[in-house]
Amino acid sequence: MQPLPGYALAVIPKEKFTRYALNPRVAPDKAIVFERALGYTAENVDKLIENIRSHLGDFPCKEKGDIGYGMTYEVRMTLVGENGKSAGVLTAWIKDKKNGELRLTSAYVKKRKEGN
Repeated sequence: MQPLPGYALAVIPKEKFTRYALNPRVAPDKAIVFERALGYTAENVDKLIENIRSHLGDFPCKEKGDIGYGMTYEVRMTLVGENGKSAGVLTAWIKDKKNGELRLTSAYVKKRKEGN
């Protein structure tokens, strides 16, 4: 298993969640699924970020290629949420070519049929 290269220094922008994934006005489907599947909302976003960060090295990453901005990766993880339930979460990452920063670009709860 190969974890995300440099995962210990990965940047997880809070705004990816507060302005999008956990914002019911902007991304209602994602926000509802995160809340129902794992118990995360904009009010406890810091706990979601910590959950991702603390388990990032536990799952393999898949290199997805570089389309000009830097190498992209995917990490599929299983997390236990604030509600005690377990769900698969797909996270996407980029190693930014300009500044060398490894950061989260997307995250969503996977559909059950997708598997891990």
